[in-house]
Parts: sequence; structure tokens; C-alpha cells
Amino acid sequence: MPIERAPAKVNLTLHILGRRDDGFHDLESLVAFTCFGDVLKLSPGVEEGLSVTGPRADTAGPLAENLVLKAARHLRAEMPDLHSGSFTLAKHLPVAAGIGGGSSDAAAALRLLAQANGLDLHDPRVMKAAAATGSDVPVCLEKRARVMRGRGEQLGPLLRLPPLPVVLVNPGVAVETKSVFAQIGLKPGEASGYGAHPAIPDGADIDELLRILRKSRNDMEDAASVIAPVIGHVLAVLSAARGCKLARMSGSGATCFGLFADRRSASRAARVIRRDHPGWWAKACVLR
Repeated sequence: MPIERAPAKVNLTLHILGRRDDGFHDLESLVAFTCFGDVLKLSPGVEEGLSVTGPRADTAGPLAENLVLKAARHLRAEMPDLHSGSFTLAKHLPVAAGIGGGSSDAAAALRLLAQANGLDLHDPRVMKAAAATGSDVPVCLEKRARVMRGRGEQLGPLLRLPPLPVVLVNPGVAVETKSVFAQIGLKPGEASGYGAHPAIPDGADIDELLRILRKSRNDMEDAASVIAPVIGHVLAVLSAARGCKLARMSGSGATCFGLFADRRSASRAARVIRRDHPGWWAKACVLR
């Protein structure tokens, strides 16, 4: 049975350039991926469907609205003779959390379907299905660090980042992306005026990358913190952890991340956060 991992996506930066006339927002974001996440399996040759298991199965929402099935439907629209099957999703990541869980699941489905149908991931039909499924799905297809632009459909080259020890913390509060954009309040055609995104060189070392990241930001952080004030608490806890070099919110929240000096510091911080805040989800890993 073919298996694909659907790792968490972390927005190390997220700059909003403005809102387009079609209502979507133009973004620039440096994205990296964790070494853990959801797991998706495909049983080919049977009726297309989806079952959800795992510790967060009850948070996955209605199956008919799941992005795994939406991705399959969009690829079938491009390829009517698509060979598909039944998916089984082991759900481990928090939902509506700013770490692209659903988008990464959809990308994993497209990888499985591409493999089953002899398609390259760069096949225009796969890319079109990814963009139609969701703004974050294209960047999740190759699950490698890169800058995404536009509404997510414009992908920069793959980037070699240094290993980044990180702690992800979610306080258990779901934050809808559309609510954060509504709080920001940009009108169609309006530019944000927040400032340009710094260039991200390929192969930067950890010190250079941290200098660049400190010059950047997440333009959704303030608005999300109004909707979910606990985000400010999470950022304060991460910033105060020993060895933390930078704390920031990922995506539209409420998950926040802290970049650490080394893996030992990250693991220690995650243990302390889980001990002191048993209702929070905290995970140490390395971004790539």
C-alpha cells in the first residue's frame, strides 16, 4: 500500500503585499517543512473514498470537505481516466493551526495519485489540481524549503537551508485564515505598504539566515493575536525559553515557532512547555 508523509509547513516569514482585485492577497513567504506530520495511504483499484484515523481524527471535519478528496477530484477533472482508490489519513497535526495540515494532506494525495498514474509532480495537470485545491497546496508538493509568492501559486527555486532546530507550539485554539484577513481589512486593489521581503540566498548559514529572518516578519501575527490573544502568551513563553533565537507565529496561527541554538535546547524547551502548559501541543523537530 503506497504511503506518503504529510509534514507540517512552517511559514518562517509571511509578508502581505496587498489585496488583489479578485479578493485574494498577494504574499511573499519563506516556507520550510518539519520531519513529522500526518500520514496518508492509498489503496488503489477500489472505490474512491477516505477514512481518517489517528489522535486528531475527530478534528478533521466532514469527509466530503476534506482536501484529500478535493485534490483527487481536481486531478480527475484534469485527467478523467485517473487511477485512484481509497485513502486512509492518520491525523496527527492540529487543524486550522497555520501549519498547513490540510494542504500538506492534499499534496500527499497528489503525490500518491501521480505515482499511481505515472505522472511527474511538475506535470501541468498536477500543478493545476494543486492550485485549485488550495493556496498552500503547490508549495507542499515537494515539501522542501522555498519562497512562495502571489496567493501561493508562484514558487521560487528550492533552497538549501541549514538545519533549523525548532519548537512548534499550538495552544489548542483554532484560527480561521479568512477571519485574520478580515481583521487586517485590506480592500481589493489596496497595497499594504508594509515593506519588501528580504532576499533569501541559497545555502545561507545559520547566522546569516537568522539575520535575514529578524529583518522579516509575519504580517498576520498582530491580527491573529487580536482574534486569539493567547498567541501573545505563546510567543512570550517561546521567547523566554533558554536557547531561543527567534519566536514568531506561523501562517495565520495560532501555532507559533521558536528557532533554537541546537536540538538539545529545543527538546528541553518542548518538554518544559508541555509540563507547564499541559493543554498546549508542543513539538521539537528540525526544519528543512
